[in-house]
Amino acid sequence: MLRPYRNFMIDIPIKPVPLWKRGLDLLLILVSAPATFPLLILLALLVRVMMGAPVFFRQKRPGRGAKPFELVKFRTMTNETNERGELLPDKDRLTRFGKFLRATSLDELPELINVIQGEMSLVGPRPLLMEYLPLYSSEQARRHAVLPGLTGWAQVRGRNLLSWPEMFRLDLWYVDNLSLALDLRILAETIFSVLSRRGVNEPGQATRQKFTGER
Repeated sequence: MLRPYRNFMIDIPIKPVPLWKRGLDLLLILVSAPATFPLLILLALLVRVMMGAPVFFRQKRPGRGAKPFELVKFRTMTNETNERGELLPDKDRLTRFGKFLRATSLDELPELINVIQGEMSLVGPRPLLMEYLPLYSSEQARRHAVLPGLTGWAQVRGRNLLSWPEMFRLDLWYVDNLSLALDLRILAETIFSVLSRRGVNEPGQATRQKFTGER
């Protein structure tokens, strides 16, 4: 379908959300709640003590069909600015505790709220920045045919060590091969990926360099 984005139209094919996918998301969140929700509260308190307010980082991201939603994560960076009042580069504002949260992927836990609200799934292409939408080719835009996820095929295949073309290729492979078996495989591999802390950031970057388009 054609979906408006600022002053142009972006062609986004949308796939229906399988019932099993929504059921799996809610079931796993419910089963893990006794462990995850006390951890969320503890981490929120630690962020508040170590970095002050706000505890959460909120940002508009494109979801299924490129529909914007507000992503919620734990804050990992300060709001330090230079003498001109401009924010310092991400790597200079990332705190020691913030690095720990990112390395362990614990900063992503609040996104469970997005999953409960139906804006995300546990598995899917990671939601990127709104500013990237006009830079996508029609093929790359297909990553928005499904719900974005906390983890995905690209995340267990290299995460931020992947080049942009590699990441898009893996995201599109997931879109074309979405299944219950694949989601379960990705969830299992995510545990190993998180424990190994592989691909948390591109060398020399807080996360990775920005996408600038490849048309």
